Amino acid sequence: MAIGLSEEHEALRESVSGWAERNIPAEVVRAALAAETEQRPAFWAGLAEQGLLGLHVPEEFGGSGYGLLETAVAVEALAERVAPGPFVPTVLASAVILASGGKARTELLPGLADGGLTGAVALTAALTGVRGDDGVLVVSGTAEPVLGAALADVLVLPVSTSEGEEWVALDASSAGVTSLPSLDLTRGVGKVTLEAVAVPAERGLDGVERTGVRNLAAILLGAEAAGLAAWCVRAAADYAKVRVQFGRPIGQFQGIKHKLSRMLVALDQARATVWDATRATGAELEYAAAIAGVMAPDAAVQCAKDAIQTFGGIGYTFEHDAHLYFRRALTLRALLGPSAEWSASVAELALKGVSRVMEIDLPADAEDLRASLRAEIAAIAELEGQEQKRALADGGFVMAHLPRPWGRDASPLEQVLIQQELKAAKVKLPQMIIGAWVVPSVATYGTREQQDRFLPRTLSGEMMWCQLFSEPGAGSDLANVQMKAEKAEGGWRLNGQKIWTSVAHVAEWGICIARNSSEGSKHDGITYFLVDMKSQGVTVRPLTEMTGENLFNEVFLDDVFIPDELVVGEVGQGWKVARNTLSNERVSLSSGSGGTGSSVPDLLGLAGRLGRELTPAERQELAGVVCEGHSINALSLRVTLKQLAGTEPGGDASVRKLLSTSHAQHVSEAAVNLLGASAVAAADMKLGDPGYWNRAVLATRAMTIYGGTTEVQLNIIAERMLGLPRDPEPGK
Repeated sequence: MAIGLSEEHEALRESVSGWAERNIPAEVVRAALAAETEQRPAFWAGLAEQGLLGLHVPEEFGGSGYGLLETAVAVEALAERVAPGPFVPTVLASAVILASGGKARTELLPGLADGGLTGAVALTAALTGVRGDDGVLVVSGTAEPVLGAALADVLVLPVSTSEGEEWVALDASSAGVTSLPSLDLTRGVGKVTLEAVAVPAERGLDGVERTGVRNLAAILLGAEAAGLAAWCVRAAADYAKVRVQFGRPIGQFQGIKHKLSRMLVALDQARATVWDATRATGAELEYAAAIAGVMAPDAAVQCAKDAIQTFGGIGYTFEHDAHLYFRRALTLRALLGPSAEWSASVAELALKGVSRVMEIDLPADAEDLRASLRAEIAAIAELEGQEQKRALADGGFVMAHLPRPWGRDASPLEQVLIQQELKAAKVKLPQMIIGAWVVPSVATYGTREQQDRFLPRTLSGEMMWCQLFSEPGAGSDLANVQMKAEKAEGGWRLNGQKIWTSVAHVAEWGICIARNSSEGSKHDGITYFLVDMKSQGVTVRPLTEMTGENLFNEVFLDDVFIPDELVVGEVGQGWKVARNTLSNERVSLSSGSGGTGSSVPDLLGLAGRLGRELTPAERQELAGVVCEGHSINALSLRVTLKQLAGTEPGGDASVRKLLSTSHAQHVSEAAVNLLGASAVAAADMKLGDPGYWNRAVLATRAMTIYGGTTEVQLNIIAERMLGLPRDPEPGK
């Protein structure tokens, strides 16, 4: 999934990518390397003809009248070709000029939009201006390095005056421009020198401030960084599929799989944060842009480094293109400023209470459905206790996506509206815990008798379940289950041990998989049972976790009889049912803080209670957690929007799941670091902040284990999303 989400954005991306493939082949890029001086590329006129230079410029100024998101889509696509030339500095210049309220827009934007003019923006400068009695600003000094300065017709510059910083747009002909040796061999930087240059009043960019320019730069250079990272991920993955070492493709080695999966995770985080920044306004824009300024350049640099590592020796050669992407990624990060500076901005804004509310723009026709749901929920809100929970279950609100009568056959739009209206009415859904994983499987594969018997009380939260899946020798490798299921008259006899079974000590029923046959593959011969936990032969022994609490258990089934009517699905086809359960489990486990309370607002609350200023190192760690949480929220919103559009969410859903499981760990670790020496207090929630956060830092270790370990999730991303070869069968 690229930066853009809609069909229109995907079509734009495909159009730009196709055009770039035809007009910016490798030969064009290599020619730019070999050129003695930087020139406008031959394809520049084609960019203008495609309308790409003015996507964000209003029609009244000669543009297409779209927005910054559309320009970001084009920037990302061109970056995948490491396109030489001044496209990015020009669209950044026009975006800054557009943000002003002066006459410069009318004079300059049409030329920048149609390709007649090129532009450049100085993000750092030592320019001073003195305003004479006639009101004319006279500027002297230097600005360096300026991306695209040597090819620019228009220079957008910051000037320090006695009244503060002002921004101006000057003709490059009035300045001295010197090309500088550039780390990026395909796009130059330069030094701009002004000697008592008078700035016409109409070239002053009224209303433009440094924060706004930095926001625009973070978005557009961040979009380019995402495009660079995208090429690195794709090229490295393609190479790993065909490069053979030790008798098999290197992409089959877990070390390479995990490296490439982490690259894809970083790419998706970059895309999500840049995308969100294009949508933000007001104070939220500075916050979202700062996060993009942290995430996107770092992602590009890391992906380029990891791509070179994956390519090995060939990736270190000048002839290979990998170094071109690495050079540009390093250049972008240097131009934007150190990640630490952007992180400091994120931390400062977060500590001041600035955050980003991920709101969904719903279609106008959603209001009729909302009104109907609101009325239905209002009636339920008047009920209390268990009566309210049963009404929610009867109305299909608990798992609305399921078919009736257990759900509402709710579309993604209706599901969003239900969540919003329940929250507005302050109505909480029943806590089903493991039951939330049981219901979809029984609703899909169970008999009508099983559904009628178990689903109503489970949906209302009245029936407690546990999951009897994991065994001492079958954790992540669940298909290695060894519990025996032997046929008996009228049913089955189960014998074996289960472990890591949450809430088994209080559960009424359990879902259990056991092996009824050893023939066929290891996924065959498994049957899915419903087990009465009060049955004769069931023994539950609590396990004490590192927190000192008892949530998990080991369960022994000794000749436990299960009647035939408690088999879910077909005999021997239990793996299919279990996979349904596991898919619902992973969604549930990845959707919050895992019951630990370890969230960014909790962490910020702790920081506010410390009664002291945070150190730079503490702010850096805080910002990292804030950025990660924001990226997860942005990915979640993107998944929802794709579902609302009726399309598959793609990689964002898998990446979100992976990030969510470790996020609470990072939050709690940052909290304990803030507490310092006081963190030696016992891990007891009753002992204030130290006890609360010590418990959290211990409890969250489980989150990257249960529901699919991080390592297994990385394998899944590598194989299903990047197409890397599956691990070989043991012994092969």
